Amino acid sequence: MSLSATNISAFRSTVYVGLGANLQHPVLQIKRALQELDEIPEAELVRVSSFYETAPIGILDQPVFINAAAEIATTLAPQKLLEHLMAIEAMHSRTRLEKNGPRTLDLDILIFNEWRINEPDLVTPHPRMHERAFVLIPLVEIAPDVYIPGKGFAKEWLARVGTSDVRLLLE
Repeated sequence: MSLSATNISAFRSTVYVGLGANLQHPVLQIKRALQELDEIPEAELVRVSSFYETAPIGILDQPVFINAAAEIATTLAPQKLLEHLMAIEAMHSRTRLEKNGPRTLDLDILIFNEWRINEPDLVTPHPRMHERAFVLIPLVEIAPDVYIPGKGFAKEWLARVGTSDVRLLLE
């Protein structure tokens, strides 16, 4: 289903968000971000994955990443939720200097219901998520039967990608 992210009436949606960080105490960045996600008006943090340490992609000369996934129930429209996520990133001093570069916090809407949204600042499902173990492993942990619109089941994609660069972080 293809929708405009701004013209959706308010009803309860299930959203999966990917979290990542590799600067300024990344585990703490993710933990704080999860608390802030739970404070978004009209949104409820439902489930959170374990934390995973992952090798960088693209720019290899940077610290390892900490990644996780969260399930959120919300009555917010996709664009409104995105605004909240970007505000949280800003509170964590997120800068966008280079693609795949180091960051204090990255919050990505992975899946918003089973909708396909294609707008300049929001695309769901998130592009290439089905190719990336650092997204799929925490996502499948919290939603084993989640379907990636237009792609198939996340667990089937996980079986196809290499997972050697992803390690469960034990605290």
